[in-house]
Amino acid sequence: MIEVFKTNVQEAAQSEMIVGRLLEHFPDSVINFDLEDCDKILRIHSTEISNHKIIELLNSHGFHCEVLL
Repeated sequence: MIEVFKTNVQEAAQSEMIVGRLLEHFPDSVINFDLEDCDKILRIHSTEISNHKIIELLNSHGFHCEVLL
């Protein structure tokens, strides 16, 4: 399953920190950001994805995150 999110993450260092935190919760996932995209895309490929948990984690670090439809 692949889920795509729109975020307001701006910097590579921020994205690396978030990927690390997400991997703690979803260890067998492939997670990456596309900061070149206007929507600052967060892409997660995993067998188990919790949109609520992902959004909550980003929000707890001060970032906006929403499922990109």
